[in-house]
Amino acid sequence: MITLYHCTAARSFRPLWALEELDLPYDLKMLPFPPRALAKDYLALNPLGTIPLLIDGETRMTESAAIVQYLVTRHGPTPLAVGLDESDYGAWLNWLHFGEATLTFPQTLVLRYGKLEPEARRNPQVVTDYGKWFLARLRAVEAAVAASETLCAGRFTVADISVGYALLVAERIGLAKDFGPAVAAYWQRLQTRDGFRRAMKAEAEAGEAQNAASHWW
Repeated sequence: MITLYHCTAARSFRPLWALEELDLPYDLKMLPFPPRALAKDYLALNPLGTIPLLIDGETRMTESAAIVQYLVTRHGPTPLAVGLDESDYGAWLNWLHFGEATLTFPQTLVLRYGKLEPEARRNPQVVTDYGKWFLARLRAVEAAVAASETLCAGRFTVADISVGYALLVAERIGLAKDFGPAVAAYWQRLQTRDGFRRAMKAEAEAGEAQNAASHWW
């Protein structure tokens, strides 16, 4: 049984969504945010105190984009992955890591200095600057999905999950209003997927059942 440690709407939503798309059995452990401060026992499992943590037998992973790549290769074959023999293999890997390294990075600064820091330490200039940074990088997604329903390979893959999570965060922190028309339509399409809806439902139900439905937005 795969175990996923998760906070509501945190990066761990990427593997949660992937687990639902793959229809794999898993045990969802909900933690309050931030777990390093509010769930000290968790540090024994993950000394960084970060989310996600995925445990699959002897495998332990903490990087959300790497986890979804692991899930579709370790528990495939699945059309959610793009094979080495496919022409879009490189594009798939690039989008998979673009979602985290390029899109989620500036969002963390918008979130921290716009919402999480104490009032005296919040910084509107950082929020503005890194919000613009995120939207500038989003132009690559706008161009890609203006011509296609998905990012690569002519089908939905975990690259769409990786980038889709960044769009979810953008909505939560007030950046979605500035999406271009192609990204806005793409985000609406992603939210209609059964896997996305099941992941949202699993998150809400587990958070309530485990008394850990705390929010960071």
